[in-house]
Amino acid sequence: MIGTASHPSPRLRVPADLARSWMLRSPLGVLDITACDALVIDLEDGLPVSRKDEGRDAAAAFLDHSPAWVRINAHGTEHWEADLAMAAAAPGLAGVMLAVTESATQIDATAALLPRGTRIVALIESAVGLERCSSIAAHPSTFRLAFGTGDFRRDTGMADDQLVLSWPRARLVVASAAAGIPAPIDGPTAGDPAAVLAAARHASDMGMTGKLLLRDEHAAVIDEGLSPSPQAIREALDLLAQTPVESADGSYAPAIARAQRVVDRAAAFGL
Repeated sequence: MIGTASHPSPRLRVPADLARSWMLRSPLGVLDITACDALVIDLEDGLPVSRKDEGRDAAAAFLDHSPAWVRINAHGTEHWEADLAMAAAAPGLAGVMLAVTESATQIDATAALLPRGTRIVALIESAVGLERCSSIAAHPSTFRLAFGTGDFRRDTGMADDQLVLSWPRARLVVASAAAGIPAPIDGPTAGDPAAVLAAARHASDMGMTGKLLLRDEHAAVIDEGLSPSPQAIREALDLLAQTPVESADGSYAPAIARAQRVVDRAAAFGL
C-alpha cells in the first residue's frame, strides 16, 4: 500500500510550535496523520536511492489531500532540488525538515525554492551544524531546530548516552531561546516504551519540547513524557491563583511566566 492515508481515531491537532511527537514515515508506507502531533514524510532515510522518484510521487499524492511535513535530502545532494520542487507544489505542505543543515546559507537556498513563509525545521546532524546552530536558528525562515542524534554521533564519535549528549542538546536549546523560536526537537530513541518515556522526560528536562520517532507505539509515550504532569499543572494553577499578575513583584515574574507556560501547554494538549 503506497502513500495511503489512515485515520483510525480522532486526535487533537496541536500547533507545530508545540508539537511533541514528530513521526518520520516513508512515503511508500501507510501515512497516518492521526497517530502523532506532526507527520513527517521522509524522503531522505525513508527511501532507498533507487526509489527516490517513486517516493516523491507517493508523497505528492498524499499531500494533494492531507497535511504533512516533508523531510528533504541535504542541501547540495542530487535529490535536494527535486524534493523541493515536489514540496513547493504540494497543497498540503506543512513545512520542510532540511536534513544535515550546516549553515544559514543552506536555509537561504532552501527557502528561495519554496513558497514565501514556508516553515523550515533545521535538522542538526553534524559537528559543523552544531557549531553554527546559533546563526541557523536566527535565520528568519528557521521554524525550529531538530537534533539528528544518530548521524551526529557518527560524525563526532560520541556515545549514545544522556550525559554525553547533554551538551549538544543544551546548545540547541540555548540557540533556539536566543533566536526566539520554539524549543528544539530531540532525536528518536530505540527501545521499549519505558526507555522512550525516560528519554522524552530527559529531553523535557533539557528544555526540548518535541521528539522524533520511528514507531507508532512511541507517539503516546513521547506525548506523555513531553507534556506537563498533573502535579505540575495543579501547582501552576495554584501559583497563578495565589499570585495575580498585577500584584506580583519582580521576584515572582519568572515563576509566574513558567506557570503560565505550563497552563498554556496543558490547554493546547487538552489536559
